[in-house]
Amino acid sequence: MGDTTKGGGLMRWMIGIGLAGLLLVSYFLLPILSPFVVGFIIAYLFNPVVTRLDRHGISRTWGTSLIFLVGALLLLVGLIALIPVLIEQTARLVRVFPQLLDIVQQRVIPWVNQTIGVELHVGQLRDLLVKHGETIGKMLADGLSNVSTTGTAVFVAVMNLLLIPVIAFYLLRDWPRVVERIEQMLPRHRAGTIVELARESDQMLGNFLRGQLAVMIANGVTYSIGLTLIGLNTGIAIGLFAGLVSFVPYLGTITGVGLALIAMYIQADSLWPLLLVVLVFGVGQVLETVAWQPRFVGNEIGMHPVAVIFAVMAGGQLFGFFGILLALPVSAVLIVLGEHALDAYQQSRYYRGRDARALPPGDSSGDGPVADAGDEARD
Repeated sequence: MGDTTKGGGLMRWMIGIGLAGLLLVSYFLLPILSPFVVGFIIAYLFNPVVTRLDRHGISRTWGTSLIFLVGALLLLVGLIALIPVLIEQTARLVRVFPQLLDIVQQRVIPWVNQTIGVELHVGQLRDLLVKHGETIGKMLADGLSNVSTTGTAVFVAVMNLLLIPVIAFYLLRDWPRVVERIEQMLPRHRAGTIVELARESDQMLGNFLRGQLAVMIANGVTYSIGLTLIGLNTGIAIGLFAGLVSFVPYLGTITGVGLALIAMYIQADSLWPLLLVVLVFGVGQVLETVAWQPRFVGNEIGMHPVAVIFAVMAGGQLFGFFGILLALPVSAVLIVLGEHALDAYQQSRYYRGRDARALPPGDSSGDGPVADAGDEARD
């Protein structure tokens, strides 16, 4: 009995050390893991579709091929239709900011000097921006020169882009076998619990990711159409950008409103069209609240907006761009694990007291079995 306990403890230590080593190696391999992470996300998102096709008699190989074919066609059509427009509008948007500086110098600064009596000088600000702009431009030029000389960074970037669909294809095709192999590696006495946790996490995570992607697309389309209808000539670029960053609460609206107000004021040289910009984003927020979020996401993740903002910022601080992308999915899984840990804690003797009997699952009240135990003790 003692040898069995000792062997079990040694195995747990070995598993813990192995997992810690795996995390450490993954951290150092982050620069080359990006195509695998993106490929895994793509496979995870489209696995339910391929599984449904498989149930209707289409093999996973053919189902995966069909998904990739349709996706490639949609991407090609989108590139042909949107890329020229986005390039033109983005260039037009970039040209807005020097014009904004001129307006600040010619209109805002004199008004502030006259109204408040504080003399401001925009010349120093302009010189500072020009100086730093030249420095940044020189750094970018040097970087591009080094890239063109060595070619390594370009080669790595191209290889990553080519690897993403390949990795996603094989993971999507072999998804059931990958899951089965992982399940076979689980300790038998814990397999049921781990599988149940994985299923709950998968349900929350899958619904949230697909729903949030749909909300981002819906927001981008809504903002783009609205801004274009009111005559903003950079409406598509601003609208799509605002939709893209709308996975962080209010960030898409704040950045979109700011950019659209500046662009519209430069374009129209009047304050009245700015009310139309505010109206577009107001309608977009109402649609997101009453239509997109309930329809596509619901309450799948159940995180407070402040917690969402913290999770995204923490992910970016720890793991960069991919940390931002994965912050909310990881938080969704941690919520599931946290709920099970809370249930286990509320069933423990430490929570209920030494003489309390076990509570039914999910019942954390102080009444019921705990009170009954006290009554029995008094009897």
